[in-house]
Amino acid sequence: MKIRGASASARGNYRGKKPMLENIYTRPKELKSKQGTAGIPVTLSANYFKLVNHTDWALYQYRVDFSPEEDRTVKRKALLRIHKDVLGGYIFDGTVLFVSHRLNPEPMELYSKRDSDEEKIRITVKKAGDLVMGDHHYIQLFNILMRKCLSNLQLQMVGRNYFDASARVEVKEYKMELWPGYLTSIRQHETSILMCAEITHKVMRRDTALDLIHDMKSRHRNADWRNAFVNAIVGTIVLTEHNNRTYRIDDVEFDVRPNSRFKLRNNEELTYVEYYLKRYDLRIKNLDQPMIVSRAKPREIRAGMTENIFLVPELCRLTGLTDDMRSNFQLMRALAEHTRVIPQSRIEKLNKFSQRLRSSPTVKEDLTMWNMELSTNLVEFTGRILPQEKVSYGNNKYVEAGPEADWTKSLRSNCMLIMGKLKVWAVIYINKNKADVTTFLGTLNRSAQSMSFSIPQPHMKEIFDERCGTYVEALDEVISHMSPQLIMCIVPNNRSDRYAAIKKKCCVDRAVPTQVVLAKNLNSKGIMSIATKIAVQINCKIGGTPWTVAVPLSGLMVVGYDVCHDTTNKGRSFGAMVASLNRNLSRYYSSATPHTSGEELSNDLSINIVKAAMKYRKYNDNALPSCIVIYRDGVGEGQIPFVYNHEVRLIKDKLADLYNGKPPKLAFIVVTKRLNTRIFHLNKNPPPGTVADDCITSPDKYDFFLVSQSVRQGTVSPTSYNIIDDSSGLDPDKMQRLTYKMTHLYFNWSGTVRVPAQCQYAHKLAFLVGQSLHKSPDTSLEELLYFL
Repeated sequence: MKIRGASASARGNYRGKKPMLENIYTRPKELKSKQGTAGIPVTLSANYFKLVNHTDWALYQYRVDFSPEEDRTVKRKALLRIHKDVLGGYIFDGTVLFVSHRLNPEPMELYSKRDSDEEKIRITVKKAGDLVMGDHHYIQLFNILMRKCLSNLQLQMVGRNYFDASARVEVKEYKMELWPGYLTSIRQHETSILMCAEITHKVMRRDTALDLIHDMKSRHRNADWRNAFVNAIVGTIVLTEHNNRTYRIDDVEFDVRPNSRFKLRNNEELTYVEYYLKRYDLRIKNLDQPMIVSRAKPREIRAGMTENIFLVPELCRLTGLTDDMRSNFQLMRALAEHTRVIPQSRIEKLNKFSQRLRSSPTVKEDLTMWNMELSTNLVEFTGRILPQEKVSYGNNKYVEAGPEADWTKSLRSNCMLIMGKLKVWAVIYINKNKADVTTFLGTLNRSAQSMSFSIPQPHMKEIFDERCGTYVEALDEVISHMSPQLIMCIVPNNRSDRYAAIKKKCCVDRAVPTQVVLAKNLNSKGIMSIATKIAVQINCKIGGTPWTVAVPLSGLMVVGYDVCHDTTNKGRSFGAMVASLNRNLSRYYSSATPHTSGEELSNDLSINIVKAAMKYRKYNDNALPSCIVIYRDGVGEGQIPFVYNHEVRLIKDKLADLYNGKPPKLAFIVVTKRLNTRIFHLNKNPPPGTVADDCITSPDKYDFFLVSQSVRQGTVSPTSYNIIDDSSGLDPDKMQRLTYKMTHLYFNWSGTVRVPAQCQYAHKLAFLVGQSLHKSPDTSLEELLYFL
């Protein structure tokens, strides 16, 4: 792996900034082409516009120093701005100056007077270097310039992104507004510099932090409201409309009030009430509210901002959605009416955005100054639709996955591939649900029989209240008396503490697979569909397999890995690994371990992959896997060097020990779901199996995009696959087809999913442990899909 671009010292050190990772190069030298050939070629478009620059365009970089020293970036920019007629068009970040022409004389000395103390400041501009096209700083400049253009469109910056407040949509019944906006990112792609443009929305709430205080006071007695308010507000983002800034809340100061006094930079002392009246003509009404605190970032402190920024709750609008809001079906549906954009509408909005940029006189002036222009249309390129897969059931029955990659209908009437033998199981239910439970069990039995799965009569354990402790006591009693293979718990609602108590008891303490079912689902309209899904899950949790797809590779082990934060321990996360153990990918080994650092994670992952390889022997005549393909989810772009240098290296070292110096073939693939990329086919969503491996991919990577699932609403999101290490011997075609095959094997859904099933399983396990268990599960469960 190489990180392109000269070091910071060669460019002129960036005072107060970390050196940036530039162009992480992971494409193997021996790889002649990363494009596959399988499938049907089709013309695709994507939400990218080509950035056109003229041939005489050049970029020069200068370092700017101030004497006497001026630490505040805002002031440095203001002092230099006085000389814009001398400098011409430029971009200045506080230390480094970019221009498209050579400055003369060189070095250049300029003088400005500082407003605060009338001191004369000498500004020295020295050449730091000429930049070649494709250099990281070119791309950096383009992005800075584009953000300036967005600002000139009268868009409002909220956080890091720009939104159109004039086009806001009110959702009155929930006291919310939706602000439409744009995400833009300019990067070097295969043959061109492209700007990715995506439609986004910001939820802006009408309620303030003071409203939240009143809400907490009404819900909690005495001083309890303080703890509740701290828990609710810390970590959230608020918007102060008087200066249009967003702040992340880090603390609450109950001893500081609006009438408390503080000092300005000039040592003038006044109250917050006086400050807001004098500065913004705002009258603070509630004088008894505690102040909320946002801690300034290091760069803001260097620019002259105080470390703790005290904010008045009544002036702070809340943003984003709480967990309660997200679980409100009606609210989410109301928001989705505006945020879920179909492909045709998305394309129209993107074209209007491009037109708006190109027709704005100010934007045109900015782009012309740098001899640049934006192409009129979205980029088009050739992609492929991979062949449909055949789903394999029991009794050698094969069924086409279909154009939407959904085989739900055939699942209901076919024998599952491998049947687990369910002999002893129990159902725990509240007495008031007895009739519904009895009816549901009959439906479950009929559904299972249609798939040739036998479910015997369970042991029935009736309880008389819904307390967590009652469920735990019932579980202990059932497990002690009958050693069941599986326990189904019927619960009245989605209370997380009850769910966690059930899962802790049966995943950590007693090691019995559980199936938790909401009581309201026992007699819902789609009861047959629910019963089918539960029957499939029960089969999987006791060692069965509902279906598979053909994978013509012998000795293959496929691994998925994902990470989830521990909700009870801020500095700790759980990494979950799930690995296939047999030829038809019907058996799996799983592990979930805590870590507090990247080094710990790397060590745990390598150890668990070795354990999986040793388990693999059990199902393959004592043979170790000859090829291991690892799909690694949960990696940010900036973490890739660490993953490559630590995780991959440790895995190779540990496998070399296991294989006595003759390690297996290996592929390590970084999976990224959170993308702004959208792909279109004939102005619609592309079908499942669509691959994009040219034009919008990166020249520095062995990567491709895959649309693996079908969506019925909105615009489908592709998944990015970046192969950062590969000795597998699989060509791009086989790598793409293997990846698509793996998206068919997530047994919680009779259709394809967005990532390889092994990644989805790992996510499901990591989420269970991080959210509910907070401990590693009992190892006696490690060969069962108990976490489905």
